[in-house]
Amino acid sequence: MATFLYRLGRWAFDRRKAVTLIWVAVLAVAGVLAAKAPAAPDDGFAMPGTEAQRAFDLMNERFPGGHADGAQARLVFVAPGGQKITAGPAKEAVERTVAELAHAEQVTGAVDPFRAGTVSQDGSTAYATVSYAAKAGKLSEGATTALEQAAQHGRDAGLEVEIGGTALMAEPEAGGSSEAIGMALSAVVLVITFGSLLAAGLPLLTALLGVGLGMALITALGSALGLSATTGTLAMMLGLAVGIDYAMFIVSRHRAELAEGRELREAAGRAVGTAGSAVVFAGLTVVIALAGLSVVDVPMLTKMGLAAAGTVVIAVLVALTLVPALLGFLGHRVLPRKVRKGAAKGTAAGGGENGGARWARFVLRRPLAVLLGGVIGLGVLAAPALDLRMGLPGDESKPTSTTQRRAYDLLSEGFGPGFNGPLTLLVDAKGAPDPKAAADAVAKTVSGLPGVAAVAPPVFNPAGDTALVNAVPKTGPAEEATKDLVTAIRGHADGLKAGTGATVLVSGTTAMNIDVSQKLTDALPVYLAVVVGLAVLLLLLVFRSVLVPLKAALGFLLSVAAALGAVVAVFQWGWLASLIGVEQTGPVMSMMPIFLVGVVFGLAMDYEVFLVTRIREGFVHGESPDEAIVTGFRHNARVVTAAAFIMIAVFAGFIGMSEPMIKMMGLGLAAAVAFDAFVVRMAIVPAVLALLGRRAWWLPRRLDRVLPDVDVEGSRLHAAGPAPAGERQREPEPARV
Repeated sequence: MATFLYRLGRWAFDRRKAVTLIWVAVLAVAGVLAAKAPAAPDDGFAMPGTEAQRAFDLMNERFPGGHADGAQARLVFVAPGGQKITAGPAKEAVERTVAELAHAEQVTGAVDPFRAGTVSQDGSTAYATVSYAAKAGKLSEGATTALEQAAQHGRDAGLEVEIGGTALMAEPEAGGSSEAIGMALSAVVLVITFGSLLAAGLPLLTALLGVGLGMALITALGSALGLSATTGTLAMMLGLAVGIDYAMFIVSRHRAELAEGRELREAAGRAVGTAGSAVVFAGLTVVIALAGLSVVDVPMLTKMGLAAAGTVVIAVLVALTLVPALLGFLGHRVLPRKVRKGAAKGTAAGGGENGGARWARFVLRRPLAVLLGGVIGLGVLAAPALDLRMGLPGDESKPTSTTQRRAYDLLSEGFGPGFNGPLTLLVDAKGAPDPKAAADAVAKTVSGLPGVAAVAPPVFNPAGDTALVNAVPKTGPAEEATKDLVTAIRGHADGLKAGTGATVLVSGTTAMNIDVSQKLTDALPVYLAVVVGLAVLLLLLVFRSVLVPLKAALGFLLSVAAALGAVVAVFQWGWLASLIGVEQTGPVMSMMPIFLVGVVFGLAMDYEVFLVTRIREGFVHGESPDEAIVTGFRHNARVVTAAAFIMIAVFAGFIGMSEPMIKMMGLGLAAAVAFDAFVVRMAIVPAVLALLGRRAWWLPRRLDRVLPDVDVEGSRLHAAGPAPAGERQREPEPARV
């Protein structure tokens, strides 16, 4: 592989004008196709295989026009102090507000609280439910404006009015200030790392081109492949991350080759042949992690994973072809000015005893202490993860400055916390001897269960064969007691079917959140096994070692566990929560572990491949195991550190957002990258390699004969390629021990 990529790098360098024009043309064509593509579909959030989803599907079938998965708004009205909401001007104001909303855009129904009986016992509070045809996050501007205006009219009449539910939920948008801040911080880190504006600008330019092409293709293929606007969110985030990393690694190796005296064309070829090999296999590990999201069997996650994997493939191709082409245009200007003037020859290569080499020698002097310190430290940080509770945080986790949170609190005070998450029981009485008696029996059974505050009378569909029964828990939607209640109701389903002939399915937003969390919890071990297992096999091929891939996987699991521990400590236990603006503790978002594994695994394996391939290269070329560790850190520690700082800065920027789930993702990802890059890759990895010595590169002879030799470290280039003046070629030592 190294030889092939070496030739590819030289070819791209020689034909730099043609290669650059081809990439620009491809981007332009993709942009035109994206501009002319039809609008992306609304893929919603389906959870196949869950009871709540089956109930939603059956509701849409049996209750035509009901829009079971449509957005809902809950307008909570509170009368002025000492007054009743049930009489006088207060009642008239509520009725006017609800009547106004009944005719608003996309509204399918607005239930008057006085007819529905949704008035608190003391008469001070009432709530009206407004149903919409569109899904949450898809309401038109006119619909949301009408909702907010109606609430304001109620306030003008002297009432306290707040809006809960999903109607005001905003659809996540790709791009924005977070990405801009991330790019600015990346530029600063790259300038510090390379000491050259041109060298720093090249990775940013190529990363932007790769992400632009990936996003354009996602938009162009959106209608044909069912890719929504949110599909590209993960692709943009990871495309920028790996695009910068891969280009930075090749540029760094190119500068090192130049500093050793090689001419420009040869340096570019060797950079792509050696660093490019690491880029290919690092990219493959990221693709495995992202494509593995399909194991979870959530259509939205599958599409996001595959779209991001395609963008990573584009980033790899850009790094292997466009980067050497642009290096041809830059020439020696890719080096700092003082190096070009000969004032500090070797600086660009990281030659001499730089910080990376000094740190490696520190670890080599006390590897056991560093290993134990790193493992014990991460183990302590991971301890809170043993108390991990997963769910989908709702309005209760929002800041008190939002109308959704204030509506949640008012409902809890006036009616009880369970009114914020009612359960919808679908009674499928098709074929039952007496559908009405069956629905009444379900309502009676459920009302007798502990934990149930109220049960509404059954509401039948026009055909009279299916009924909906609303049950209100005594506890809030995110509490464990509510989950236990859902389990208890489902436990009575078989007995009810045997007695009445009707099938009972539990649904509603609360039940769906519970099912989503359970499905993602069950899928996490399978996802980990598939992704980590495939990556270990790939790293076995790259490093031709049994122990190095196992060490890489175990270190990753340790860093992820520590990151989850930090998330639990802050968002579930409330430690230091006020420092980042977390106002309400609660369960960890159920998608958090899956996303954490998928995103961080790719970045962690990037750092592992970049760092350890350089160590193995030194070992294969004749250095002792300890010398190889120092060589690897001398050349690549600075680049890996810069890449990690860039990612930490980007992810940490999301901690300042107001949305709790975004805060959680930002903290978790930033912590995971920090733990993995600086504790696992920079401390535990060299400590383990130092303790193992030559045994780290052990590979059974039988397996050595079976595995193809991909030559990631470029031993053939080192043995046969042209060398700078005065350099004597050395034959590489065998990799086997």
